[in-house]
Amino acid sequence: MPNIKNDTILRAFRGEATDYTPVWYMRQAGRSQKEYRELKEKYSLFEITHQPELAAYVTRLPVEQYDVDAAILYKDIMTPLPGIGVDVDIKSGIGPVIANPIRNIQDVEKLGTLDPKRDVPYILDTIKLLTEEQLEIPLIGFSGAPFTLASYMIEGGPSRNYHKTKSLMYSDPAAWFALMDKLAEVSITYAKAQVAAGASAIQIFDSWVGALNAADYRMYIKPTMERIFNELRVTNVPLILFGVGASHLIMEWNDLPVDVIGLDWRLSIKEAREKGITKTLQGNLDPAFLTSDWKVLEERAKSILDQGREAGPHVFNLGHGVTPEISPSVLKKLTAFIHSYSAKQNSIL
Repeated sequence: MPNIKNDTILRAFRGEATDYTPVWYMRQAGRSQKEYRELKEKYSLFEITHQPELAAYVTRLPVEQYDVDAAILYKDIMTPLPGIGVDVDIKSGIGPVIANPIRNIQDVEKLGTLDPKRDVPYILDTIKLLTEEQLEIPLIGFSGAPFTLASYMIEGGPSRNYHKTKSLMYSDPAAWFALMDKLAEVSITYAKAQVAAGASAIQIFDSWVGALNAADYRMYIKPTMERIFNELRVTNVPLILFGVGASHLIMEWNDLPVDVIGLDWRLSIKEAREKGITKTLQGNLDPAFLTSDWKVLEERAKSILDQGREAGPHVFNLGHGVTPEISPSVLKKLTAFIHSYSAKQNSIL
């Protein structure tokens, strides 16, 4: 069982009052840390994730260095896909590359079923190592959402426009919905296994779904997301949904059985509340501010914290992920500021 001594972020996820605003950073584990870069000189991402001691070390590093309120499991959204028959490789400077892209319903029918204990035992072992022996704060597990996973599987790798993905969605709905069903099952099975191993919350990354308009989201994606979150409710852990460039979809997300909506920097917390969003909000500092002068960063962080406190509940995060050029010392200083400033503002209330 998890050995949690600080559950502040879990209470915030659930919409409860907290003494200060908790914080974690997407991609806090990895690219900006020299210890991680040294590891990457010896091992690939997949090689690190296949070794629980190494993956736990990378996951734990930002907790020790930044004093954040949650750890995020170090792995990639592609991690479960080889288990269902997807030939994926993470290529440096490119990202995930798929050797057997999906083109039709026959390709979908060839995909197998995920068995976490068989296919990703190293992920479960990493979670157990962290939650039973190493962490005293919650561990967030995650899964890629069906649209985002499908976009890689159909395009064959990263894309700027998702034309192949949309073309299959529009022209072959039978294949599309069969793929959504398959990937929904992967997401559900994978997330449940992470919770059973000790994860205290689950974030579903629908990173690229902002490429769709709201009408298409309602038709082609939302039923699948409703199924995923409804089935994950039985885990009794907070459920988070995040996407990039998806501000036009947040009213659709507000209808879903999620606890937390992650915002990127394109929509402020104040604007989200004014639109009628009732969930806990997570976000939403533009990562570019982390390379700005401290005074500029501090003022923007204050604005986000003030909006979060007034609208509540709120968990501080970035509008996307930590980038390689960001200094760990800045993240440490920012975390301390978030904690102290929000605690002081809460004491005034």
